[in-house]
Parts: sequence; structure tokens; C-alpha cells
Amino acid sequence: MVEGLEQTEFDAVMAGFRVIIGLVFAAHGWAKRFSGGGIDGTAGWFDSMGMRPGRLHANLASTMEMVTGVLLALGLLTSFAAAGIVGVMVVAGWTVHRSAGFFIVGNGWEYTFIVGLIAVAIAGLGPGRWSVDEALGLADDLNGWTGLAIAVVLGVAAGVGQIAVFYRPPPPAEAAG
Repeated sequence: MVEGLEQTEFDAVMAGFRVIIGLVFAAHGWAKRFSGGGIDGTAGWFDSMGMRPGRLHANLASTMEMVTGVLLALGLLTSFAAAGIVGVMVVAGWTVHRSAGFFIVGNGWEYTFIVGLIAVAIAGLGPGRWSVDEALGLADDLNGWTGLAIAVVLGVAAGVGQIAVFYRPPPPAEAAG
């Protein structure tokens, strides 16, 4: 718990924070699957950026965003949900935003960094008493340094692994055309 906050205040803030961040992240995955060009459009976008096969990655990204977002909102397996969010943000930051610099106003990696950092903070602080982890007796085992390590190590390893295995950026002429 954060010093200076009463337990109930901390639990209320953490529950609100988890729910908002989790549902926004889940909505992002929903949009990849069902908005605009749907999964076919998202698959084409993944192919064009070099995450091939695009359909596989469109399905993985949209599913991971929806599942980890809902898990985070519920406070269920919170550190693992945070790791999933970190992994997705590592891939997005590297493949889409890295070349544009830091600031999101120029399509930089600022947003992916902040979302990943928020997920890590939630994993480290723990989901609070108003969570499924707490109801199941998992919260004490999966927060603090353990939660932080799960979110950072597993999340970064998953993201880097996916990039190493699947990311094949198109040549500059193909990317521009």
C-alpha cells in the first residue's frame, strides 16, 4: 500500500485505475478485431509493417489486448495481465512507433511506454483488496517485487521474442509505396 493513503482509499483508487486502464486496453483490442477494416484490415496492416503472417498477429494482438485488459480490470492474475500488456507494448513500440521518436504527437513511442509503465506499476503495487486476486488469496503472492518481476521480465521477454521470431520489416521502397 502507498504510505499516506488509508487502505480503503488505496483500494478504491487502484480498482478505478485497474478498471479504466484495463477496459481501455480491451477496447483497443476490440477495435482491431471489429472496427474499420476488421481483422482483415488489421492483418493487412500487420503484414505491411513486417509482422508476418499478418493474420496471425492481428488475431494474437487483438485477443491479447482484450483478454489482458479484462483480466487487469477484474484484478485477476494481475501481474500476468500486466506482463501481457507490457509484451504488446514492446512489440508496438518497436515495430510501429520507434522510428518516429518519443512523442505520440508524431506517432512516437511515448504512449506505448506509458501504458507499459502503468501496467508494471499496477503489478508492483498489487491489485488492491477489491480484486479477484484478493478474493482468491493470490494478491499477496503476486504483487510487490514478485509482481514487478513477472510484469517486466515476462512481458519484455515475450515482446522481444515475438519481434525476434516474426518481425521482418519491408525494404524502404516497399514501406514507402
